[in-house]
Amino acid sequence: MKKDGHIHTPFCPHGTKDPLEKYIEKAIQHRFTDITFTEHAPLPENFIDPTPEKDSGMKPELLSPYIETLSELKGRYKNDINIHIGLEVDYIVGYEEETKMFLNTVGPYLDDAILSVHFLKLNEEYVCIDYSETEFMKFAEKAGSVQAVYDLYYDTVLQSMEADLGQYKPRRIGHPTLIHKFQHFHKQSIDDESRIIAILNKMKEYGYELDVNSAGLSKKFCLEPYPPFPMIEYAKSIEIPLVFGSDAHCVNDLHQHYEKIFL
Repeated sequence: MKKDGHIHTPFCPHGTKDPLEKYIEKAIQHRFTDITFTEHAPLPENFIDPTPEKDSGMKPELLSPYIETLSELKGRYKNDINIHIGLEVDYIVGYEEETKMFLNTVGPYLDDAILSVHFLKLNEEYVCIDYSETEFMKFAEKAGSVQAVYDLYYDTVLQSMEADLGQYKPRRIGHPTLIHKFQHFHKQSIDDESRIIAILNKMKEYGYELDVNSAGLSKKFCLEPYPPFPMIEYAKSIEIPLVFGSDAHCVNDLHQHYEKIFL
């Protein structure tokens, strides 16, 4: 099986309007057998998106059209490729019950899903930690150091794995080292290998899959996948199921770096 398990869509409010058919046809061209569309799920209704454009998640009214459109495409291309209907679900500290209720509603319609951490909470403030390098540094100043932000991120990823989000909780953990996105901007040496290994060990213990996400290789301040290559090898060594994720937000991103990571 050749799978891309992390693909965004024109339903993404901060992505492109590239047609779904173009993603599918490119995946077929590159001989993928399986793809999962994992659009950003709507955020909890009572959560205030901290990004300026308030565009981190799909609009709630688009969720049904999203599922219906993918269901139609799934049938149309069934002889060429296996299309899985999925979502990328945000774990947000303090909104576990809202997320569980959402998953209980939408879960029966999904084939696949990813659980990711984009938002960190410090005191009563939330930040989208991968929004920009300047926002990252502002948050580091409030947290006391870049190291403190890394620690908070890994603590939150561990919480996401341990949280009770119900029977439809995603079984794949998304980009668990997303905090590395701006590592060549802050230029501080952070020794976090033991933290990443602890997360991977917990992932193995709980039976999660790992989103081996290639997007970081194209980010100018990251230049590595999430997680980095040595940690991908460690995950293999403890037999965590690995699922490639291009994290494509446009057709050109699909398939990017697959060979570099998996061949």
